[in-house]
Amino acid sequence: MKVLLITPPFTQMNTVYPATAYIKGFLNTLDIPSFQVDLSLEVLLKIFTSKSLRYIFDTLEQNETELSDNAFRIFTQRERYIHTIDIVISFLQDKNHAASISICGGNFLPKASRFDFVEDLDWAFGTMGTHDKAKHLATLYLEDLGDLFTEVVDENFGFSRYAESLGRTATHFDSLFQKILEEDSYIMATMKEILGSHLDRQNPDLVCISIPFPGNVFGAFKCGQLIKQNYPHIKVAFGGGYVNTELRSVYDARVFEFVDFITLDDGEAPLQHLIEYIANERSIDTLKRTFCRINGQVRFLNGSTSFDVPQKETGTPDYSDLNIDRYLSVIEVANPMHRLWSDGWWNKLTLAHGCYWGKCSFCDVTLDYIKRYEPLSAVLLCDRIEEIIAQTGRNGFHFVDEAAPPALMRDLSIEILRRGLIIIWWANIRFEKSFTPDLCRLLRQAGCIAISGGLEVASDRLLQKMKKGVSVAQVASVTKSFTDAGIMVHTYLMYGFPTQTVQETVDSLEMVRQMFDENIIQSGFWHLFAMTAHSPVGLKPEEFGVLHTGPVFGGFAENDYFHEDPEGADHEIFSQGLKTSLLNYMQGTGLDEALDIWFDFEIPKTTIAPNSIKKWLQIENNYEIRRTNILLWIGGAPIALTELKKRDKKSKHLTKTYVELEFSSLESNYTITLEEQVATWVVEMIEKLNTGQIIRVEDVILDFEVQTNEIWSSWLESHECKVLRMHGLLFV
Repeated sequence: MKVLLITPPFTQMNTVYPATAYIKGFLNTLDIPSFQVDLSLEVLLKIFTSKSLRYIFDTLEQNETELSDNAFRIFTQRERYIHTIDIVISFLQDKNHAASISICGGNFLPKASRFDFVEDLDWAFGTMGTHDKAKHLATLYLEDLGDLFTEVVDENFGFSRYAESLGRTATHFDSLFQKILEEDSYIMATMKEILGSHLDRQNPDLVCISIPFPGNVFGAFKCGQLIKQNYPHIKVAFGGGYVNTELRSVYDARVFEFVDFITLDDGEAPLQHLIEYIANERSIDTLKRTFCRINGQVRFLNGSTSFDVPQKETGTPDYSDLNIDRYLSVIEVANPMHRLWSDGWWNKLTLAHGCYWGKCSFCDVTLDYIKRYEPLSAVLLCDRIEEIIAQTGRNGFHFVDEAAPPALMRDLSIEILRRGLIIIWWANIRFEKSFTPDLCRLLRQAGCIAISGGLEVASDRLLQKMKKGVSVAQVASVTKSFTDAGIMVHTYLMYGFPTQTVQETVDSLEMVRQMFDENIIQSGFWHLFAMTAHSPVGLKPEEFGVLHTGPVFGGFAENDYFHEDPEGADHEIFSQGLKTSLLNYMQGTGLDEALDIWFDFEIPKTTIAPNSIKKWLQIENNYEIRRTNILLWIGGAPIALTELKKRDKKSKHLTKTYVELEFSSLESNYTITLEEQVATWVVEMIEKLNTGQIIRVEDVILDFEVQTNEIWSSWLESHECKVLRMHGLLFV
């Protein structure tokens, strides 16, 4: 038995979508051979070559294709594109560093409309940032070619999606079915050629195709079409994020002309069952969460009595088979936080299955991937981190949880430091009060460079309605803690939540403006609220003041619902203004402008005071140190101890012994003077903490008071303790 794992076009250019690596890691635990293919990358690298561009330009010339002004502008520079494309691709693969000088020179790259409004690159990258500046220019160059592809080669093309409209709100299979039967476009023909070569070389028994997004659906079906027409002995299975949310009720039998099995939710156990069935080791009725067609009818088979595979037994994601040096690092936006999604390879890993919060009313909280919360241990996670670094040779990680749990992030950071691992990582979180300044400093010490989280609608009324469990003031406090620790912050922003008024939209934008102005968030993205079938809003829209208006389910996909919002605003008219303002805020511009400058229609004045965020941030964040908190020291051992004698202020004749402790930090050396007993306790405690011992506050209070004759609570408020906390004494 051999399995081929496929990601169909298109996802990111800089790193693989991790589903196939997760499944391959699990198959390794079963000793089942597998091979993974990222068709998304392989197709891009095939069509963006000098040979491919020459074919496209020659075809346009022979057919005398009518072109838009921008496409004609590209066409007139066709020889320059043909001669530069291979150099640009190798540069974006980090294989041709010298090309950065030519790219930045101004007369190397041909230019079309994407360069018309290029920002001040010296401001964005600095006068010495040649490499990053070249990446940005090369990205604009590719986007120009992408515009040409969309206009004259394939209207469905997109760098991170393909034929997305066919997969979005596709309640009926008719349109998608007819499109599949049409003659292959140049891009789909290229994909089939690449896939055919892999099938011939690997000769698999089963091909598993992951469909994460609507923009991968058409490519997945085209893969299935090729296999069914030319390799009928090979079985085909679909799974992935799109399947799990959209195809839970599929009954159109035509779907199964291109696929044999569709599995739902976590793929490990259903896939293991499928493999056993194909090997004649299991009956078809005992498959797990699997659709198939039997005697012309679609059936859902779930007769298995086996449980899902525990997360600790799913294996380490395996990125082998993927030549990671071929991925493209692009910079679409100069913003340092925003670029993380497209620039550089990131190993993907999950800290916990599901979401520990699981209450947000707009989220698919009824589905398994959200509602079943199952965290891994910090020790196992670090084991997997070390394995993946050995596989890939890369130490950058993106933890792709729905919301990474604060306690687990703490434990993971402690374990990273204990092992001396040097990694760079970022994660998605909830902006909850557990992220204290000390915890944020610990995360940064352990390699965290950025976090992303949902502020959603910056309105306390709406945050409460959507059950986010946070307030705007709390989000501001938490984002400041991250920023102060040197961790960048990206916010997911939402407009159009049920009953949201025009005033609330304007006020939400003002809150976002102030947060950028205070530099407590560095990046963001607005998206329009969407009602989904598996969210509390979708299940009970009347409780949220909206009306479900369709569409009628026709046997294929069911997730996105249409709705009317009688109490709310006309939300879609705000789309362009919100996005334009945010793009400016991310570049540090427009922060002093009135909000109405971003809209081509009249809006009300904001009711938010212009310094609301600033006032909240000025409130001292004296979070409670709990007896269950862990003590940590990240400041290094004292480098010198000097004994001093000082006269007791209470007596002219008595003297006390003090010790001056000198420490070395990255910035400078500093000293702190303590009474001898306290200094002794501090030095001994630092020695214990530096050995990796886990020590809780409740375990040191009595010891401190006995050894020093001081009161613990008074010591916490002392100047000396505050200095130590400033330089590395953490309570988390």
